[in-house]
Amino acid sequence: MQTTSMRRLLAGAALTMMPAATMAADLEVTHWWTSGGEAAAVQELARIFEEQTDHNWVDGAIAGSGSTARPIMVSRIIGGDPMGATQFNHGLQAQELVEAGLMQDLTEVAEANGWADFINPPSLLEACTLDGRIYCAPINIHSPQWMWTSHAAFEAAGVEPATTWEELKAAAPALRNAGILPLAQGMQGWQTSLLLNAMISGIGGADFYLSAYQARDEETLRSDTMRQIWEELAIARELSQGGNLSDWNMATNRLIEGTAAAQVMGDWAQGEFALAGQSAGSDYGCNIGLGGEPYIATGGDAIYFPVNRDEGVSEAQRALAEVITGPEAQVAFNAAKGSLPIRGDIDLTEVNACTQLGLETLAAGNTIPSIDMMLSSDTRGQIEDLTAEFFGSDLGAEDAHERHVRIVMSEM
Repeated sequence: MQTTSMRRLLAGAALTMMPAATMAADLEVTHWWTSGGEAAAVQELARIFEEQTDHNWVDGAIAGSGSTARPIMVSRIIGGDPMGATQFNHGLQAQELVEAGLMQDLTEVAEANGWADFINPPSLLEACTLDGRIYCAPINIHSPQWMWTSHAAFEAAGVEPATTWEELKAAAPALRNAGILPLAQGMQGWQTSLLLNAMISGIGGADFYLSAYQARDEETLRSDTMRQIWEELAIARELSQGGNLSDWNMATNRLIEGTAAAQVMGDWAQGEFALAGQSAGSDYGCNIGLGGEPYIATGGDAIYFPVNRDEGVSEAQRALAEVITGPEAQVAFNAAKGSLPIRGDIDLTEVNACTQLGLETLAAGNTIPSIDMMLSSDTRGQIEDLTAEFFGSDLGAEDAHERHVRIVMSEM
C-alpha cells in the first residue's frame, strides 16, 4: 500500500460516502475471529453491545487468518463500501487508511471516557494515535510467546509435562514411541513465523529481540545466537513432522484430544481449551518464553471505525468504542478469548493460572513490542513466506538464516 495509485484510491474513497438520517443503526463489524473460542468471545461482545445500546450488531466474520481478511477489509474501505467497524492488529496495519482520512477520529470519545487513565500498557493507546489524535479502540492484549502442553499426552508417554523447549526436545522420543506428535504446528506462514519470533525473544532474550527487529542490527542478525535459533527451528520442523496441520485451532485441538504434546501459539489458544471444558493446570499447562526470558509482546487487536456520513452509524460507532473498552465487555470478551484485558483497573482475581501468569508478567513490566509495531507488512510477509517454505521443504538452517538477515535488513 505504498504506491501513488493506492493513495489516490484512498483519497477518493472518502468522497463516496453519502449522508443518511440519524437513527439507531445496524453496525456491521468485520473481523477474523472464527474459531470456536473466538466466536464465543464475539458473541459476548455482541450481546453486551446490544444490551447497553439501542444499536444492532451485524456480524461480518471473514473465515481465515488476518492475512486473508485484511485485504478484503481494506478493499471495501477504499472502494467506498465501508463496514461500520473492523478489526486490525495493533501497529501499522491501518496507518495509511488513517492518513487518508478514512478512519473516524475517536479522540473525543477517548477523552470523555478517560482511556488514558486505564489502558495498560500505554503503548496500546499510542499505537492508536497519529499526530496526537486517536483512531482506534484497543480491545485486548495478545502475546504469542506461549508454549501450551497437554497433560494427557505426556501422561500417556510416561513423562512429565514439559515446561521448557529443552524439556520438550528431551521428551520427544518417548512421545513418538507412544504415538504422540511432539509439536502441533500449523504450516501457515503467520504460524511458522510466530514460532521463529517466539524463539528470538525466548532463546535470544528481550534485548536481542529488540536489537534484531527494532534496531535491525546486522551484527545481531548474523550472530551465532540467531544461527542457533534457526537450528532450533529445524528441530521444531522435525518435531512437527507427521502433523499435517494447517489452521492453528486444529493444532490446538490435537492437544485437547491428547494426540499432540505441545504447541507454541498465542494466548488465544486458551479460548479453545475453555470451549472444550478443559482447565488450566490440570488438563493443560502453559509457560512463557520457552524456558528463556518470560517476556510477552503487547500486541493484540483494536477496532477501527471507517468514516461515513450516516449519523446513525456514527453514533453506533462511538457507542461500540465505549462498550468494548468498558469493564463488562473487557472481562467477558477476554475471558472467552483467552487474551488479557486492556484495562488495568478491573478485578481479575478469579482468572485461571495461565491468564494470571500473563497478568503477572505484564505487571512486572516484562513486555516487548509486537513485530506489527516494528516491521512493515511487506517485511513481515516475507518472513512468513520464508518460514512457511522452511517448514514445507528441506531448506537448510544456514541458508534460511542468511535470507532472514537480508529480509530484515531490507527494511532499512
